[in-house]
Amino acid sequence: MMKNIDHPKGLVLLFTGNGKGKTTSALGLAFRALGHGFPVCMIQFIKGSWRYGELEAAKRFDDLMDFHVMGRGFTWKSDNLNKDTALAREAWRFAEKTISEGRHRLVILDELTYLVSYEMIEEQDIIDPLAARPADMHIVITGRGASEKLMDAADLVTEMREIKHPYGSGVPAQKGIEF
Repeated sequence: MMKNIDHPKGLVLLFTGNGKGKTTSALGLAFRALGHGFPVCMIQFIKGSWRYGELEAAKRFDDLMDFHVMGRGFTWKSDNLNKDTALAREAWRFAEKTISEGRHRLVILDELTYLVSYEMIEEQDIIDPLAARPADMHIVITGRGASEKLMDAADLVTEMREIKHPYGSGVPAQKGIEF
């Protein structure tokens, strides 16, 4: 029996794995939610100051979509891991506040898994606010290497598996596809 769709149960959706498409899938859900007039917040923890196409698209929905790029780039190439960790912790505090305020129907925590795998944030400090989120709030988490504990906390887990990628043939990242 279907539940009343006017009173949804908020879900935690996790997109992980080494394949391409985690952030893209999260953005697909964002556009679906926006199409229904639901407020969306996307918080990117690792991505830096590149000019991403999704940032430009989000501006077209500025009445419903909040987009926050909180990192300073790809941490595995970091020149200052302490600074990255401090920024990650600040970003997580912002995310916790955003979740607890309950203003958004969908909150996307892009590249959040790295905060756990790089030991920037204690995993339980992430899982507890997810469990305490407003009842109708959906949260999407993206990133490689999601832990078993994070997968257990999620309602849906999808693993993106790379089978073939153009990088392997020497094709560089392309505007509109990778960024």
